[in-house]
Amino acid sequence: MGKVTRRSFVGAMGAGAAVLSAPRWLPAAATSKKPNIIFILSDDYGIEGVSCYGGDRFKTPNLDKLAGQGVRFDICHSAPLCGPTRCEFITGRYAFRTGGLTNGSWGAAGKGAKSSDEVGIAKTLKQAGYATCSAGKWRQVGETPGDWGFDEWITDPSAGGWYWQTTCTRNGQPFDLPKDAYYEDVVFDFAMDFVRRHREGPFFLYYPTHFVHGPIQRTPDSKPDSTELYADNVAYLDKTVGKVVAEIDRLGLRENTVIIFSGDNGTAGKSGAIGGREINGAKGSMWEGGTRVPLIASWRGTTPEGTISKDMVDFSDFYATFADLASAKMPDTLTFDGRSFAPQLRGQKGNPRQWIYVQLGVNWYVKERGWKLNQKGELYDMKDAPFVESLVPADAQDAEAVTARKRLQAVLDQLNPAGGKVVQPGEQKAKAAKKGAKKEGKKAGKKANK
Repeated sequence: MGKVTRRSFVGAMGAGAAVLSAPRWLPAAATSKKPNIIFILSDDYGIEGVSCYGGDRFKTPNLDKLAGQGVRFDICHSAPLCGPTRCEFITGRYAFRTGGLTNGSWGAAGKGAKSSDEVGIAKTLKQAGYATCSAGKWRQVGETPGDWGFDEWITDPSAGGWYWQTTCTRNGQPFDLPKDAYYEDVVFDFAMDFVRRHREGPFFLYYPTHFVHGPIQRTPDSKPDSTELYADNVAYLDKTVGKVVAEIDRLGLRENTVIIFSGDNGTAGKSGAIGGREINGAKGSMWEGGTRVPLIASWRGTTPEGTISKDMVDFSDFYATFADLASAKMPDTLTFDGRSFAPQLRGQKGNPRQWIYVQLGVNWYVKERGWKLNQKGELYDMKDAPFVESLVPADAQDAEAVTARKRLQAVLDQLNPAGGKVVQPGEQKAKAAKKGAKKEGKKAGKKANK
């Protein structure tokens, strides 16, 4: 199968279809003072898949190079599934505030987070003068990218990607691609076309790739007889990151563009190790393997090169960070949970987190560097994380554990997740009705047996 070139991609959408007028709300002299922001979000990709994190199985030279040109954060946590992670990023708020609790729970059938109730990150950046674009996966997110503030977008109808795709959606309109199109290349062309047209800046490009979500299919670089399709997909993800960076370099935008790479949750299943040791858990779990993801950021000439940060980050922090970089005013009508790590990108100490919070449905935990406490009151010793998470006995008298439990419980008490949107609207009534029906059924059964 052949690849779609930029020429064939533009031609597939019709002459002039990909060339939209640049925004005119700020002159170039003003916009150049604000950095462009590119956020590349991988899918189902934990830290063991990245060689600069010590991953044993794969080599990721472009990601490693990006880390060498900037900062690699050692501890970043997402939700264990893509839907709630993306909700947390786009809203800057924890799931119990928005209702974005799990896959398919937000913006669906009147449940969960909706653009009418929240202020998405794209809307906040637009108010600061940014052109905005979403290029890639969106299906687990409610409504459309346009509803959430993106000026331009391209997406597809599948959660998994349908890598060799024929039908996509561009700015709300479906369009057919050539028969031999590779969807991820089409997305790349769309994203870079947006960048080129808005090179005077500032622009915000949200680039959520499907790599390496299943189904794992061949890439344009896969050999016909390849038996390592997963590795092929990791390699193509890494290659795509390198292509983005190369284009920003070619356009002379690197010194005024912040490039950030992360993942939406941990790896699906066991697909590697670090130093011969497997990470505890995987995608969908509340263990480290479900929520520990890579975070790499590079801003040439600003970020100290080759830095490894021990500061903790969770996904609510991206909203605050991007707003900080853009000098955007945070909405004052909502409670936001993020803490900006923009100072760290500038080589400053900043105001690092002392804890991170993770939630999936009715399960949650708060974690410090050495301890974590969940909704059941279970305390875990995290000194050997991400490989081992040791349950501490409830009656343990170790002074350090006792103090940690009190400290983390105080955080949970302040957050009060149980008091938020834990049960989706309408579900409580449905559960009550089901319970009532079950009770009536038992009564009827007893009468029938008399």
